[in-house]
Order: sequence, then structure tokens, then C-alpha cells
Amino acid sequence: MQAISHFPFKLSLAPALLLTLCSFVHADDWPQWLGPQRDAIWRETGILDKFPGGGPKVRWRTPIGSGYSGPAVAKGHVYVTDRILAEGTKQPDNPFRKPPVAGKERILCLSEKNGELLWKHEYDCTYRISYADGPRATPLVQDGRVYSLGAMGNLLCLNADDGKVIWSKDFVKDCKAPVPLWGFAAHPLLDGDKLICLVGGKDHLVVAFDKNTGAEKWHALSFKKGNTEIGYSPPMIYTLGGKRQLIIWHPESVNGLDPETGELYWSQPFAVKANLTAPTPRQAGDLLFVTSFYNGAMMLKFMDGKPTVLWRSEVASEDPRRTDTLNSIIPTPMLRDGHIYGVCSYGELRCLRASDGKRLWMSLKATEVSDERVRWANAFLIAQGDRFFLPNEKGDLIIARLMPKGYEEIDRAHILEPTDSSPGRLVVWSHPAFANKSMYARNDKEIVCVSLAAK
Repeated sequence: MQAISHFPFKLSLAPALLLTLCSFVHADDWPQWLGPQRDAIWRETGILDKFPGGGPKVRWRTPIGSGYSGPAVAKGHVYVTDRILAEGTKQPDNPFRKPPVAGKERILCLSEKNGELLWKHEYDCTYRISYADGPRATPLVQDGRVYSLGAMGNLLCLNADDGKVIWSKDFVKDCKAPVPLWGFAAHPLLDGDKLICLVGGKDHLVVAFDKNTGAEKWHALSFKKGNTEIGYSPPMIYTLGGKRQLIIWHPESVNGLDPETGELYWSQPFAVKANLTAPTPRQAGDLLFVTSFYNGAMMLKFMDGKPTVLWRSEVASEDPRRTDTLNSIIPTPMLRDGHIYGVCSYGELRCLRASDGKRLWMSLKATEVSDERVRWANAFLIAQGDRFFLPNEKGDLIIARLMPKGYEEIDRAHILEPTDSSPGRLVVWSHPAFANKSMYARNDKEIVCVSLAAK
């Protein structure tokens, strides 16, 4: 650790979870994946209706290294992780190859006011993963501590003020977990005194660590069919059918567990090709929705805490000419007012009816791809009032209304240059943070803060 001082929709959440989540909300912070309540809803008011001429005002820019992880904003600080290659080291020409790539992972703490680097913690980390561009998981900040998960399974708890390490775990060494093809990416979840992580290894697919010491409190789940990779979907806690449940979606099934003990309540088979369980499971009332790139979507309906399949995709294909519901690979969908909004396999922003999965419309405007479509084209969805902010992979920020009747674009501005060439085109695949009437977005060269405050 190096301290630096001189560098100039309506989701239903359980009341108990709300109390836990609200404990790390400070002012208008964005202290974890998808925001204060982990639901991709930006609740600040006083936000601009349209962008000023020339785009939103840039508050600051700060150079950083590469990575897919989003920033977290808490108590006047911005936390972001990145990756610096070792001297003389280059990325493989083919992003699917997995040769050893030497370098360091870093956790950076910046001033929210001006982007000044306040401290950094770094450690040697040789990558052996596909798309070896940097950490995937957004830092999580609570009660003066920062929890960070690196792409090779390095879990750290740091002092939020100075970056000193309080405790650490290595999923590979400590839990005997195999590294997923695309690295560890499931954003950790805090619940009371537990830090819940998707880990892997025999009988250790999910582990609850003591948030203060790192000691294991419980572990649970194992694969039944010989799988070894845990996938990439973050753990979530919802109340479904009157029961508070930890939702773990891995490549064999969707599972509901007791958050306190890890006891398995139920398991719904949903086999997913290439272990691509990535988008966050979403809840609306007693409905739970999951979507995957190859195998499409499934909607579960709960009664007395147990699920039944309300509907699921009939076509297992990524081809947009054949997909019938929603086949997402990166962006988390949004459930709002009986409808599902999400970006499908080749950049189609789609609206589905939640009750039966029927597609109501699709649009390519948010991802700005051609009629021929682009594989994995991406835009994130953040609800704010009666509209959405949609940062897309080209570095644009779009303001739009998503309604059952269609897509209505209000305005757009170019914020950040796409820098990651791994998918065969230049993209930004990092989810921004929205706090202090601003957006904090990063690529592989810099993090930028732009004001979205109304005049």
C-alpha cells in the first residue's frame, strides 16, 4: 500500500436488506455494484433534462490503468480498481488465449472533488484468463472499509481512509477454487456481518466471510454434473414468496439459500452454455428473472418461498433472428411496471411483457449498431425518475424513456473514448457510477467525472 498526499423500476426489497444496504448510504453515494440499493436506480433529484451544448461539464479526469470494474463513490472518495502490465509485457494478440501475463492489480482512492489520487494499494498478479484486461468486480464500501475482488480471486478488505490491508483471501490458494475462463467477476454482497462471494471449489461455490476478519462463517453448494466454473453472476438477496433468500445463479441452476446459514431452500435447473451466467438476477414482487447469452431467459414465480417456472425461452440460440425473449451477456436488465427492458445478444434493446415474455418492441438506437447488428453490443440501463440513463459501449451517454409503447430518445452526449479492442472493435464495457449529481465513468486510460446537475 502506498499513501499519496502530494498529487496535485420498482424492485421490492426485504426491509431487513434495506436496513443493511442503507447502512452504507452516505448523502448521494454509489458505494457498490448497481448503486446504494443494488438495483440500478439513481434516486437523486435535480438532474438535468437535456445536455448543454457541447455535452455535460467535465469536473475532472484522472489517468488510470485498464479494467472492466466500475467505480464506487462514498464519503467524498472514488474507489476504482485497475491493472498495470509488468515492464516489457504485452497482452496476447488473441484475447481468448490464456498465457501467463505478468502485472499488478491496484485499488485506487481518488478525491471525489477533483480526482486527485489519495492512496493506492497494489499487488503482483499474473493473469491466466481470457480477456486479460483487468479486474471485473466493482469495489464495495461500507463503514470505513473497502472490499475489492480481483480477476484472479484476490479478495481484500482495506481501510477506506488510507488503503491499509485489514484482511485478505486468495480464492485459489485458500479455497482451492479454479479460476473461471474470464476471471472472477461476481460482485461481492454485504449482508449484516457477512461478505458473501461466489468462490468455487468443492462444496464452496458460495462462501460467507466475516466482514471484519475474513473468517469463513459458512460455505454452500456444489455442482452435480461435473462442472468446474462458477460463472459470473453476483449474489443477490430478495424476499420472494414471503421468504428472505440469497439468490445464487450458477451454470447449472438458480438457487435460493438461507442468507444466515447457507441452507439450500430450493434449486431450479437452468443449464447455461459456456458458463455465461453474467447478468444480475432481477426481482419484481414474487417474480425472479434471469437471462443468458446462449440459452435465453427464464422467469420464476414464487409462492410460499418456492418457485415455479412461469415461462422460459423456447429457443436456445444467440442468433437475433431466432431469439424469442432476451439473451443478455453483459448488461443487467430492468424490471419496471410489469415489463422487462434489456439489451439482447446483438445489441437489440428489447421490451418484454413480464407475465409471459412476449416481445413488444426492439430498437438498435441505444447501442448504435447497423441493421446487421454487432455481437455483444452493449448499453447499461440506469433508471432515474421516469427515464433512463444509458451509457453505451461507444462512450456515449443517452437519456431516454423506455415504455411499453417504445423507445423515446431525449438526448445523447459523447463522454469517453472506447479503448478496449478485445472484442474486435473498440469498446467501453465498464458500468459507471452515478452520485453527487454526476457520472463517474472509466475506460482503460482514464476515469472521468461529468456533472449531470440541472442548472
